[in-house]
Formats: sequence, C-alpha cells, structure tokens
Amino acid sequence: MGVETEIKFRMPKRNLGSSSRLKVPGCKIGERSESDLQSTYFDTRKHKLKRRGLLLRVRQTDGKHVQTIKKTSGTQFGRGEWETEIPGRTPDLDEADGTPLERLASKKLRRKLKPVFETSVHRITMPVRTKRSELELAIDRGRIVAAEHTSRIEEVELELKSGAAKDLFRVAKVLERKLAAELCLRGKADEGYDLVNGRHAQAVFAEPIELGKRMTAIEGFQAIARSALRHFSGNVEAIRKLDPEGVHQMRVGLRRLRAAISLFSKVLPDAKTEEIKTELRWLTSELAPARELDVFLEEKIGPVAREIISQRGGKAIAREFADKRAAARERASKAVNSPRCRALLVDVLQWIETQHGRTDAANSELGEFGAKLLDRRMRKADKDAEKLPEMTATERHKFRIRMKKLRYAAEFFESLFRSKPRRKALAHLSKHAKKIQDALGSLNDFIADRKMAADAALHAPPQDRRARAFASGIIVGREDEQAKPLMKAAAKELRALRHLSGLC
Repeated sequence: MGVETEIKFRMPKRNLGSSSRLKVPGCKIGERSESDLQSTYFDTRKHKLKRRGLLLRVRQTDGKHVQTIKKTSGTQFGRGEWETEIPGRTPDLDEADGTPLERLASKKLRRKLKPVFETSVHRITMPVRTKRSELELAIDRGRIVAAEHTSRIEEVELELKSGAAKDLFRVAKVLERKLAAELCLRGKADEGYDLVNGRHAQAVFAEPIELGKRMTAIEGFQAIARSALRHFSGNVEAIRKLDPEGVHQMRVGLRRLRAAISLFSKVLPDAKTEEIKTELRWLTSELAPARELDVFLEEKIGPVAREIISQRGGKAIAREFADKRAAARERASKAVNSPRCRALLVDVLQWIETQHGRTDAANSELGEFGAKLLDRRMRKADKDAEKLPEMTATERHKFRIRMKKLRYAAEFFESLFRSKPRRKALAHLSKHAKKIQDALGSLNDFIADRKMAADAALHAPPQDRRARAFASGIIVGREDEQAKPLMKAAAKELRALRHLSGLC
C-alpha cells in the first residue's frame, strides 16, 4: 500500500499554464514530462463502493492498464492507495487481496460492477525538490464524462513524495498567493459522482465521521476538523452560483469546526488557534446576512405579502428585502472569491495537519476524553435548565450556543460508542438538543426580525410608509404570538434531555 499525501487546487484558467513556470525560493524544479491519462471509475448501480468510502479505478497510460483502489474516507490526511497492473480495461478483483475492497469482493459484486464515469486528462508533471523533501507538481487539463454530462478539469496537484509536510505547505502557499490557487479537498471522483447524480456545483453536506477509541484526543480532533473543512470548503462553488443552500451549508461547516475547536480547547495550542478562530469568525460574518435575509424573506415576509396581497406594504417590503438579499449573496460570493478566503483554507488545513500531542490531555485516549466531555456538558446543561425561565435574551443566546456544542459533541463522538443503549441515548440527546437549539434560535431571530421590520417601516418612502408599517406590525405581532409556545417547547425538550443524564 502507498499513502498519497497531496494538496489539490483549482485556479483561474489563465493562471494554469503559469504553474509550470512557478518559482519557489529554496526549491529546485526539474524537467517537465507529459502524459495522457484515460481513467474509468467503477461501482454498482447504487454506488456501494462510494458509500463504503472506497474508489475503484482503471487507468490506461503508455499502453498499460493500472487498477487503483483508494480509501476515500477516513481519519488521515494521506489516503491509502493500492495500485496493480492488470491485463485489461475491466477491474480484476483477484488483485483486491490485502486492500479494504477485499471483504466486499464477492462474485455478486463482480457481476454488479459497471463503469459509472470516465476522465480524460492531459497531465504535465514536474519534480520539486527542497533540501529535505521531494514533491511532484502535476497540472491537469481535461474533462469528466458521466452519461450525457461533462465537466472540465483544470487543476493542480501537489504531492509529497518524501520528506516534511511543512515543505508541502510552503509550496502550496506560493501557489495560492502567486496564482490565485484555491484549495480543493474534493477529488475527481467526487466531481464524477456529482455529475452522475445531477449535483454538479450544488451544496455539499456533512459526511459521517468515524473515530476509534484508541485514537488520542488530538487525533480525534484532526479527524473531526478535516471533515468540517471538507464540508465548508466544498460549498465555495455553490456560493459562487448564489445558491442559498450553499451559503447555509458553508455556515454549518464553519460552525462545526468552531464547535470542535471549543470542545477540544484543552488540547490545542493557543497562539495559532486564536488566529484561525479570528479568520473563521470573519468568514462566518460575511455569510451571515445572506442566510438571515433568506430566512426572513421566505418565512416572514413571504406569508405576509401573500396574505395581504391587496395592500402595498407586503409587496413593497418583499421587493426591498429581495434586493437586500441579492446584495448579501453577492457579498458572500465576493468573500469566498477573496485572497483572504483562499489563504484561510490553506492555513486551516496546515493548522490541522501540524497539530501534535504536546500535553497529557492531547495524548489521552479519545474514548475516555469523549465520555468525560459529554458527561461534563450534560451536567452543565442540567444546571442551566433550571434557570431558563428567568434568562435574559443574551443569556438564552449563550445557552443556545452551549446546546449546539452539546449536539455537535454527540454527533462527533457517536462512533466511539458501540453498545445499542449508548448510541440510542446519544441519538436522543442530539434530537432534543437540536429542538432546544431551534426553539431558542427562533426567539433570538425575533430580535433581529423586529429591527429589520422597524427599519423597513421607518425608512420607507412617504407613499409606502403606512402600508409598510402595517405589514411590519403583522410580522412583529405574529412573532409575539409564537414566543410563548417556543419557550414551552424548549422547556419540554430540556426536561426530556435531563432524563438522559448519566446514560450518555
């Protein structure tokens, strides 16, 4: 087995050719070589291999056929890769022995395997050498073909052949700064499956996280953080297309990473972590208006505009906030296209991969760390529950954030617990915490909604002022009616959550 440790970038087409002329201080770039690669990816009709985190590819180059099996899911930065030369263009599962595909390689699977998509790539490769490390720079141009769908391939891959990861990141940062290269943690196979499923450039959702009890706490953090980075960075293209779900999913991915940083705060070094947190907050704040206005327009303005359709107020407010939402989406798109965001993606990946267990807490066993963390968070939630009726809006907001972190902790650590009762308790914990979070989140949104509704009325042109004030009043009045039921719902879920104390 080989371990493939690489960083992949997308970059503007105009800069792709410049990659072959890249100059990096302290590096020697060797002679270029070129090749044409024709690859076919195989899976079942229901994509069983993909669901198991596996990739099966047969590549044709220089008259040879090479079968590659990759483990695409997992906890490591480098991916497991098994390559074997085979006689033809169809997979040979007899060569799967000793790979993660071995236990699935039944006669039934052999019958069901079929080509799902193909890639055609012209690759330019160049060796990059530093004093301590050997890397390879590959420039790929080509396309992915899945049935009637196609997508262009224009990317650069930087692979560490031997040596230190910090040299890999040093060259990666030069690519990012000089050529506007954008980190991409999704491979050609991810793009291929998206084409097959008709999801090209659509929102990317969170992936399952598999942890092992014998991992250290810092290794557990790295696995969770990689998943969160894949989640939020994978939504860049959707945001460029002004997809509201892409904005939402990037925000969720950012929240998951920020929650992981908070939950593992005792095992992370302070200095660089604070820099990362600052940049994550910046990106979150750039996305927030687009999401807030989308929810306000669809859930609050929309119903009012439809129900008072004969009045000018609903239509006027709807037009105004539609314009504001469009501007907020452009702001989100501008943020993800910025040099600051490109640098953030590489910095976060480097920060994750260069974490080391420097303390006893960082080197503690993850199973024990996770159990203690959940217990501590549950006991704190139990105490907070008694104070909910008297909490101020600010205190409720802080409590909601604690509930969110508790829910993420339950989701992060679920795979550590094998017994059915514990997993069932964790699932219930996550469900109740989510409902509490949603109820208190709605109450928190009411404050922002009131301000937006009032501003719409106060700053309306004279001819629309009374109509907008009427529409704004309806929005505020409806939220007042909903406040008490939401508090009751949160209290009910908290009682259910308290019954789980000690089970998780």
